[in-house]
Amino acid sequence: MSAMETIYPESIESTLIAPCGMDCGVCIGHLREKNRCAGCSSDGANKVKHCQSCRIRNCDEGGTLGASREFCFECATFPCTRLKHLDARYRKKYGMSMAENLETIHALGVDGFVAMERQRWKCPGCGGVLCVHREACIYCGRARAAAMPANAKGARSGTES
Repeated sequence: MSAMETIYPESIESTLIAPCGMDCGVCIGHLREKNRCAGCSSDGANKVKHCQSCRIRNCDEGGTLGASREFCFECATFPCTRLKHLDARYRKKYGMSMAENLETIHALGVDGFVAMERQRWKCPGCGGVLCVHREACIYCGRARAAAMPANAKGARSGTES
């Protein structure tokens, strides 16, 4: 593995949770060393282009996100078609559900969700943050499926919306 600086789960913060339920703290764009993305909800120039132009984040249905709503579950059209498509893609490719994340945020609050994420995405091999977009820990190489608790892998076998 590379000698990149390890990012630890404690760095996952509520400001890294996107309106769609994505935890930007486990995204490769945020975890990489070069041109590190500050997260979907940031106003920084380092935000990746697909996040800047995201139609979910910039949604106008039911009011602009950020003005009266922070998360998609607060919208009258939740879950909208765009979110369903994103959720299905992430369930299939990465074993993570945006809709389940949003349901957890709604039930526990963002701070409760962040506390769960810090445990869910912690590599038991090296303690670094596991990347949702990689099958193995980017720091120590331990297989993500072997490293993740059963409830975190459960989305892989869940039914798609």
